[in-house]
Amino acid sequence: MHSIDRATVWPYDEQGRPREFVYQRYAHPTGAAAEAELGALEGGEALLFATGTAAVTACVFALARPGTKLAIAQGAYFGTSVAFSEFALWGLEVVDFDQTRPPPKDADIVWVESPANPVLSLPDWEAIRAHPAVTVCDATVSTPVYLRALDEGADVVVHSATKFLTGHHDAMLGATVTRDDAISARLREVRSRTGLSASPDSAGSLLRGLKTLGVRMQRHTETARELAARLERHPAVQLVRYPGFSALISFDVEGDPLPVETATRVITNQTSLGGVNSSMESRHRWEGDRIPVGLLRLSVGLEDVDLLWADLEQALEHASN
Repeated sequence: MHSIDRATVWPYDEQGRPREFVYQRYAHPTGAAAEAELGALEGGEALLFATGTAAVTACVFALARPGTKLAIAQGAYFGTSVAFSEFALWGLEVVDFDQTRPPPKDADIVWVESPANPVLSLPDWEAIRAHPAVTVCDATVSTPVYLRALDEGADVVVHSATKFLTGHHDAMLGATVTRDDAISARLREVRSRTGLSASPDSAGSLLRGLKTLGVRMQRHTETARELAARLERHPAVQLVRYPGFSALISFDVEGDPLPVETATRVITNQTSLGGVNSSMESRHRWEGDRIPVGLLRLSVGLEDVDLLWADLEQALEHASN
């Protein structure tokens, strides 16, 4: 177990020269240890940020300029689109595209999610590799257990490590990973200059989470596969989306989904995903018409599959009565 070094400053050497660590905003020992472990899993150089959105913001600062055209996958995480909208004032042009098809030819940056949250579509990697744009892949849901996006053609991988990588809903954290030295240097520079750095405690949570990532993701997947199959057979469920791996399922019910999400007792009605405890919420009320009215996003935790199914079944029955 790594000890957490919470120092904000470190002394220079005897000749007044900076050592490896100088000031926590630039880098710190716990963060460096966590970055090394995540980088090894992804096959690149990892950098940690205060949140997933901070990592997204750093990518825009590092890769875009006024007039840059960024194509983002339809149905991708709503918070990413909201963050991009802040850059419209500075000349960033953002367009949606169907990531199961080739990106727009004139895009300077292609932003995909594998899978997209919450519609759970997957990118066309062959089309992405054929495109000259810089490609960023948000791999939050897949994690490096199910996808090493740098091997598939991405230039940068982004994670909201708040989710599966830390895994316990007790730390806010983001990450980028790249094999491009120039991009990595620019991301590090942006992080230092803008104060988007991660805390030592959050980095410590990542070190802990990575130790169990493989077994957690296996359990998430086994349970989610079974629940997805049972949901497909339930008469109150209109459509089930599940990519075949990880914990995230989205499914549609007829009409207002609020009675379903508020009727569960084991599954917590809350936002976010990727924790050891299952959670579920409807998304249309937050995201609007980009998401079907009846869509529910279920993040499957580590509870017993039959316990979760009994909870879902009674909630669906409750809503239909």
